[in-house]
Amino acid sequence: MKNVSIRIMALCLVLALIVSLVGCTKAPVQTTVKEIVIGVVAPMTGDVATFGKSTRQGVELAVKQINDKGGINGSTVVIKAEDDKNDPVEAANAALKLISKDKVIGIVGSVASKCTLAAAPIAQSNKIPLISGTSTNEKVTQVGDFIFRACFIDPFQGLVMAKFASENLKKTTAAVLFDIDNDYTKGLAEQFKLNFEKMGGKVLAYETYGKGDQDFNAQLTKIKSFGPEILFLPDYYNTVGLIAKQARAQGIKAIFLGGDGWDSEDLVKIGGDAIEGGYFSNHYSPDSTSPEAVSFRSAYEAAFKATPDALAALAYDAANILMEGIKQAKTTDGTAVRNAMAGLKNFKAVSGNVSFDSNRNPIKGAVILKVQGGKQVFEAVINP
Repeated sequence: MKNVSIRIMALCLVLALIVSLVGCTKAPVQTTVKEIVIGVVAPMTGDVATFGKSTRQGVELAVKQINDKGGINGSTVVIKAEDDKNDPVEAANAALKLISKDKVIGIVGSVASKCTLAAAPIAQSNKIPLISGTSTNEKVTQVGDFIFRACFIDPFQGLVMAKFASENLKKTTAAVLFDIDNDYTKGLAEQFKLNFEKMGGKVLAYETYGKGDQDFNAQLTKIKSFGPEILFLPDYYNTVGLIAKQARAQGIKAIFLGGDGWDSEDLVKIGGDAIEGGYFSNHYSPDSTSPEAVSFRSAYEAAFKATPDALAALAYDAANILMEGIKQAKTTDGTAVRNAMAGLKNFKAVSGNVSFDSNRNPIKGAVILKVQGGKQVFEAVINP
């Protein structure tokens, strides 16, 4: 009986082994597709909603193209987007939600410097890389070493427009009108005045208004009395359009100049003929002939049936820089991704090849666009 029992036990063991082997050959390999979640903070609604729309579409295109190629190191990229309504408090809340609830690896956004300055400390304290496509205030990346941008900064933008006014337009007198409550407009105004005067020009009037103001006639009356050749308006398209109409109605004949906040199809809708002939600095022109820009424009137009603006191009660049950092880091660890992003050299972006300086600001030139025939027309490139 003992021998029989041993044989039975041995037979059972063999059968069990065979069953297990057969089961292994037939069972499908179980794989879990890991998702890499990145956040987007942008003004989807509110006073500059076109900026948010362009930003989100730029990120969506970048992510789609990455996923179509197999994702990042085999993982699918997923977007979690939050609307900050162009409000710093909303931006801070959005960043906190994305990090604490959605567990994002990095954040693209926000658009306005005031909103990014509110969100950046939260990303920094949690060691989550944040890259803004369009926040030009120099204080943004000074928040900490996890904060990046894909655009040039306000001091450079103010320098560019002062240089364009002096050297290209050959003008010697100017007036400045800006929103005192907005770090973006204030920064551009200060740098334009500083550099224009360094180049021998004179700023005859330096006037301000407050957030939400819509009547600028008092300031424009004062400006008109000085008769400047240039009127520098470093605000967003919705406000610039109103100022332009009121200025022309008063008979001001100065050439309008501004910054990248002008970049919206609604600028002409609001300003009409009054904004015709104005110039503004920007990061990208749809007329660019670089391979990256041509490919981007073609893909964007196919996806969204619209010509991409600089907001879309810079958001696309920002998303690709973040995803390249994740790819090179080969991990989703925030510090490793941050280090990989900071180490990028001559990254081929739509808005120009990007290398970061010690403050994680890209080194590249600026494009000057002219409002002509109701459209944005390439005028010049101004280098550092």
